[in-house]
Amino acid sequence: MQPNPETRKSASRLFVVCLTALALLTFATPVAPSFAQASGQVRLKFVKAGLLVGAGRGSGVLTYRGRNYPFSISGVSLGVTAGLTVGRLEGWASGVRELSDFAGLYTSVGGGGALVGGIGGVHLRNDKGVTIVLQGPKAGLEFAANLSGITIALK
Repeated sequence: MQPNPETRKSASRLFVVCLTALALLTFATPVAPSFAQASGQVRLKFVKAGLLVGAGRGSGVLTYRGRNYPFSISGVSLGVTAGLTVGRLEGWASGVRELSDFAGLYTSVGGGGALVGGIGGVHLRNDKGVTIVLQGPKAGLEFAANLSGITIALK
C-alpha cells in the first residue's frame, strides 16, 4: 500500500521545518545572559614596606561596564620581605559577574624585586572567581618572595 500524496507533502514539510530549526540552532549567535561575566580595567597606587612581614595600603579605581568605582586595598605578606616600594599598577579584573564580586580577600604567591626602580606585577584571585592581573612601574628598594593576602573594599 502506497502513502497518499497528502501524507508525503506533510512528511516533506516536517522534514524541512526540522532541518531549518536545526540549522538555526547550530549557527545562531548565543545571546549573553544578564549574569554574564565581564572584565574591568583596574588602576591602583600601592605603598608596601616590610622586614620579614610586609604590609601595604593603597587605593584604586575599577572601570566596570562604563562606570568608575573607587576602592581601597590593603595587604599583608608573609615570607622573605625587605624594603619599601611605591607602585602604580594597571591591569584587568576578569570573572566579575556583579560589582560585589570584586570586593573581598585575594591571595597571591610570588616574588619580585626593585632597586630604585623597576617593573612590578601581580596575579590575584578571590573565592568568587575574580582574577586580577596587574603590572607597572615601582620605585624603591625591595626583595620579596612570599604569600600575600590582599583585601579590596569598594568605597
